[in-house]
Amino acid sequence: EGMTPPQRILFPPEKICMDWQQRQRPGAGLHNLGSTCYINVVLQCLTYTPPLTNYLLSREHSRLCFQQGFCMMCIMEAHVRKVLHSSASAIWPKAVIRDLKLIGEEFEPDMAGDAFEFLRCALKAMQRACLSGSSNLDISSQTTTIVHQIFGGLLKSRVTCLRCQAVSDSYKAFLHILLDIKEASSLTAALKDFVTPKQLDGKNCFKCSKCEKKVTISKRVTVHHVPKVFAVCLERAADHTGKKISTFVEYPEYLDLLPYMSDTAGEPLLYSLYAVVVHSGDTCLDGHFFCYTKASNGLWYKMDDESVDNCGIHAVLRQQAYLLFYAR
Repeated sequence: EGMTPPQRILFPPEKICMDWQQRQRPGAGLHNLGSTCYINVVLQCLTYTPPLTNYLLSREHSRLCFQQGFCMMCIMEAHVRKVLHSSASAIWPKAVIRDLKLIGEEFEPDMAGDAFEFLRCALKAMQRACLSGSSNLDISSQTTTIVHQIFGGLLKSRVTCLRCQAVSDSYKAFLHILLDIKEASSLTAALKDFVTPKQLDGKNCFKCSKCEKKVTISKRVTVHHVPKVFAVCLERAADHTGKKISTFVEYPEYLDLLPYMSDTAGEPLLYSLYAVVVHSGDTCLDGHFFCYTKASNGLWYKMDDESVDNCGIHAVLRQQAYLLFYAR
């Protein structure tokens, strides 16, 4: 519902395995090449995303990849294998740094960057790699890649004319969600605000097709289809100056997405936290990123560049979180 059916299924969803196929201690830490902590945290969180890593370890992509030059999926495949199979305590993520400009034009190896921006660009680059060699695909088919099958969901936007009550719905695929936390003390409060109808008037007016004039409208965005992995960014930039919102936003180990759906009837849609990215620093323009991830052995680890240290869930839940990763 909401999207035309895909003409082609690029990756069958039934082949996705949400549980770890190999259980082991955590892999290597990642050396910081100057200002690359924002890259390291995202690489670690992706490495400990079970359905993605199960797929990458199967080498299914590289066996069928005919791409000349840069391919983000091949890079991730080699990176994950190196991290999980290395006997070294830390490795150099050289291939990622080498092709940084191809992942996102705005990134420079010797300049600080933003972890959410890198996540966004990395997922887009992985998506492009999955679509390589498949030209003229309809939009719906493009959302059947392994990347969209894992991280992809669908948002529904319902616009209601407050003059004649006419309703129009539109749909948009997403790989991650950005949440406003200016007024929120918890993740669930921020999600509740995200799905609360907003009234738009003045210069934000819409032209109602029924009234044929600009009118005040109510707009409500809800989650229409849930992803297998829910990646959330808590927007800590107060404004464009880099001022940071440093408040603690509470987030649960287990999250139910049902209350934020277009249809809130049915069984709970339960997700389990498996990775957290933390930003430490007074402003968004400087500081340091580190992360917490749950390894395939079921234990939590603090990953701070080269160091990988065992920790408990209580430490994980007390952080000033920036990115949160939940799996179905």
